[in-house]
Amino acid sequence: MKTLTATRPGLDAPFALTADQIRFYRENGFVTLKDVLSAETIAACAPEISRKVQELNTLHLPMEQRTTYQKAFLQVMNIWTKSDVVREFVFSRRLARIAAELMGTTGVRMYHDQALYKEGRGGFTPWHADQYYWPLASTHTVTAWIPLQATPLEMGPLAFAPKSHTHDLGRELEISDRSESKIEQKLLAANLGQVEQPFELGEVSFHSGWTFHRAGRNLSDRPREVMTVIYMDEAMRLAAPRNENQQNDWDTWCPGAKVGEPIETSINPVLWSSTNPQ
Repeated sequence: MKTLTATRPGLDAPFALTADQIRFYRENGFVTLKDVLSAETIAACAPEISRKVQELNTLHLPMEQRTTYQKAFLQVMNIWTKSDVVREFVFSRRLARIAAELMGTTGVRMYHDQALYKEGRGGFTPWHADQYYWPLASTHTVTAWIPLQATPLEMGPLAFAPKSHTHDLGRELEISDRSESKIEQKLLAANLGQVEQPFELGEVSFHSGWTFHRAGRNLSDRPREVMTVIYMDEAMRLAAPRNENQQNDWDTWCPGAKVGEPIETSINPVLWSSTNPQ
């Protein structure tokens, strides 16, 4: 069994969050943190993530025949269930603890992981908020967005609308051309603006489930390789689905969970908890 024993300290050692970083996250709905993961840790994991993306990807249409959503990225989910190396990466206690401390929860569970590979010359990712898709009873959710290479502006790094997690700018909209135009109009009217910056290798962003975000086109010939992990409060309860996408997420990512009860399924393990920090 291939493992990441040599890089485990980099995956599990605590990250020293500052009070300013926590305050920024809670006020703005996102934060980017430098030097979260070392180049060595990423180099040990990235080839296996990319290999599994190539193996498991089911989208093979030419770019010109794809929808806007399909042009945005190749999307492969819950890779941790299919690779021991990816599992060790996704189960990083370092990343999970950051998520819990940013939200102020006692711990976090896995919702699911997903690789988001924006191909060379791939399209933009429309404005959207992730929690539209999630049948979850509270706002205590956060996504770690982990580039597997330095990501300059021309490769389409994630862009955030600050403080948008406190506004309803289109929470009923799934990701689409319509969400891009409608949310853009509302962001302009609310004068919230956007923050779009390049990512250094090892830099990781964390954003709330209701933070509106997008990404530009990948103008390079190289794929923008990103791994993400979606965390939820370890005490999260299942909410009754409010749309078909939430019903699908319930069936897929919370199988067997019951509305109103804690989500404690075999694919939603606790990844870090202050009650069991070791």
